[in-house]
Amino acid sequence: MADTVTIRTDTDTEHALDVLTRDGTNRSEAIRQALLEAALRRERLAEMKRAFLRQPMAAPDGTNLADDIAREREG
Repeated sequence: MADTVTIRTDTDTEHALDVLTRDGTNRSEAIRQALLEAALRRERLAEMKRAFLRQPMAAPDGTNLADDIAREREG
C-alpha cells in the first residue's frame, strides 16, 4: 500500500489545484501527476547541465571581460 502524503495549501496552491482539476481529475491524481512531471523536469535539467559541463571548454581568446568592463566604467 502506498504512503499518504499531507500538504498544507495556500492561495497559490489552491489555484494551481483548481487549474489541474478543472477537467474532472481528482485532487489526488492531479497532485500525483504534477509531482511526477516536476521530478521528470528536474532530472532532465540535471542531465542537460551534466551534458553541458562535459563539453570541452574553448581555448581562451585573450579577452578578459571583467577588465574590459572595469576600464569602461573608469573611463
